Amino acid sequence: MAEHLAQRLYAELEDRRDDLIALTQDLIRIPTLNPPGEFYREICEYLSTRLAAKGFEIEMVRAHGAPGDSEKYPRWNVIARREGKFPGECVHFNSHIDVVDVGLGWTTDPFGGELKDGKIYGRGACDMKGGLAASIVAAEAFLAICPDFHGAIEISGTADEESGGFGGVAYLAEKGFFAPERVQHVIIPEPLNKDRICLGHRGVWWAEIETFGEIAHGSMPFLGDCAVRHMGAVVNEMEESLFPALAQKRTDMPVVPEGAKQSTLNINSMHGGQAEQDPDFTGLPSPCVPDSCRMIIDRRFLIEEDINEVQEEVMQVLRTVEESRDNFRYDVKELHRVLPTMTEKSAPVVQTVAKAIAETMGKEAEYVVSPGTYDQKHIDRIGKLHNCIAYGPGILDLAHKPDEYVGVEDMIDSAKVMGRSLIDLLAKPEAAA
Repeated sequence: MAEHLAQRLYAELEDRRDDLIALTQDLIRIPTLNPPGEFYREICEYLSTRLAAKGFEIEMVRAHGAPGDSEKYPRWNVIARREGKFPGECVHFNSHIDVVDVGLGWTTDPFGGELKDGKIYGRGACDMKGGLAASIVAAEAFLAICPDFHGAIEISGTADEESGGFGGVAYLAEKGFFAPERVQHVIIPEPLNKDRICLGHRGVWWAEIETFGEIAHGSMPFLGDCAVRHMGAVVNEMEESLFPALAQKRTDMPVVPEGAKQSTLNINSMHGGQAEQDPDFTGLPSPCVPDSCRMIIDRRFLIEEDINEVQEEVMQVLRTVEESRDNFRYDVKELHRVLPTMTEKSAPVVQTVAKAIAETMGKEAEYVVSPGTYDQKHIDRIGKLHNCIAYGPGILDLAHKPDEYVGVEDMIDSAKVMGRSLIDLLAKPEAAA
């Protein structure tokens, strides 16, 4: 029965190719830039209209009080649920609706959704509006051939994944939307390549380090104390001791790309001295010794590492500098932490999607772990739902790049895998039309 349904599903999806393209283009053309969080309600209403027409019950949820939420930029989310005819488990497809800044270097309209040579171009095409569209069309095709299925299907469009997910999945998880008694299987269609199953991600620790000095006239710097030079000493010590130590740490997690199988630290930004003036300011800065310098660090760590050790390594750098420099004063402020997570290969959703990949593509699935975090962290830690993976169309290396695109054939193939997974999880003999 399952194989017969699968063949009908594949034909149904091929017939919906033009609809999948148009849906992806429509989503790209809604410029949901984050920050600041534009057009969230508009895209949620678009999704609501489409899914309500397919029999889904719709909930629009604003993340009141979440980071970034304001009257000007409210954090809207949409959750659509379609109940089956018979009891069973719920499969939830979760996609984020926000996209990052466009940046420079585009040769196509970033919000045009241009179709060229089998690829749809635009900011968010790959990360992850193509995945969102594929999951919707996969679910609709499944419903066309299995209207009386068991369990439930949920599709969500959620806010702010690109800035931590606190106005999206984290908020919804706190409200019980990802409770194991409500949802049993979660697939997040992030762009990890159509033959890969992403089991989880590395951990992250963000912190702000500030060094202090004393302001003085720039012509007499000996009367002051330069905070930027103090920070330079911190960076130098990182180069001498911390970066080489991190390069020696390796993981058994199947992290991609290869360079992310070690611990990493990125200096995200550094600001010292006077603030930069507006672009229309044409004067010179005043001559002052900077009395403050702030650096934000982005430390990505492995499942084998302890978060306390991660912090201690940075503190040791600062203590080493303190021992060698006069008047060295500093402060450290934690900004963000996420522990690593990795779903077991034996988990039901992993086994189901792996089987679907093998049957639709004729190859074994590759198991990977993401170098950066995504919303699985909130489903796992807050929702206490561990049967969760990322699987979707698109090439990870294209995310956040100019001329970002998603391949139409990749979306079709991924939709076949998602739909085939729905057959295995929700279809019973009495469900088929």
